[in-house]
Amino acid sequence: MASVNVKLSSKGQLIIPKPVRDAYHWETGQELTLTDTGNGILLQPKAPFAESTLSDVAGCLPYVGKALSIDDMNQAVAEGLKAQFHDCG
Repeated sequence: MASVNVKLSSKGQLIIPKPVRDAYHWETGQELTLTDTGNGILLQPKAPFAESTLSDVAGCLPYVGKALSIDDMNQAVAEGLKAQFHDCG
C-alpha cells in the first residue's frame, strides 16, 4: 500500500483513512499496538491472546497412555506423511 498522509488532531488522535482500514479489515473498536521502530512507528492489530511460552501451556492437553519414544514418534510422523502423500512420487 502506498503512503497515506494523516493529520494529528489537537487531542492527539489520528484518523486512519477508510481505504487503509478496509485493506487491513480493521473495524470500529479494533485495538492496535503502536511500536516505536526508532525510525517511525508501526501499527499492528493487537494479538488476540497474550503471548505465552511453552512452559505456560505445557500440560494443558494431558496425554493419557504409555509415553512414546522418539523413535515411535518419528515412525508415526513418517506413516502419517506416507498416508497423506501416497499419490505423490
